[in-house]
Amino acid sequence: MPRIPFHLRRVPLTLLALFALTACGAPPELHEPATAGPRASTSATPAPSVTPTPAASPPPVAPTRPAPTPAPVAVPCRGTPSGDRIVALLRGAAGVLPRDVRVTVRTGPLCAEGWHYTVLAVAGHEELQVVTRGRAGATVLVTAGTDVCGVEVRATAPTGVRALACDGTPGA
Repeated sequence: MPRIPFHLRRVPLTLLALFALTACGAPPELHEPATAGPRASTSATPAPSVTPTPAASPPPVAPTRPAPTPAPVAVPCRGTPSGDRIVALLRGAAGVLPRDVRVTVRTGPLCAEGWHYTVLAVAGHEELQVVTRGRAGATVLVTAGTDVCGVEVRATAPTGVRALACDGTPGA
């Protein structure tokens, strides 16, 4: 094994010591605030230790959180689907309502994220709740009846429609 000269053996140790000292910066107690008084003298008699008081700082600010977004709500639909369109859907291919029964729209249609909730007064029968979804001209019946809070409504309907269908909470 070749012998390494003494002065070359000190280089890695010296570099390691320099890196250790420079990597962290000066210790916090060596930093003096800008408003600190004059530095202690270097005379032989030690000066009493005085901790400088920091300048008045503003009180800590609580972390800001974004405002909670309001829960999605069901709002009156803007013309589509209309109450007449919902009734026509139930009388047509869905076959839920006979053609000769008198029906009036009591609530809705209320819309939320492409879903619709409607309550119909059916002459001689209980109120009929209806949940549909889809865009204008392509409205599809999800469910209709006196209790429309089924699996599909609970699992996939937006909050506003689900609240109306399952909790009966108007405007929720």
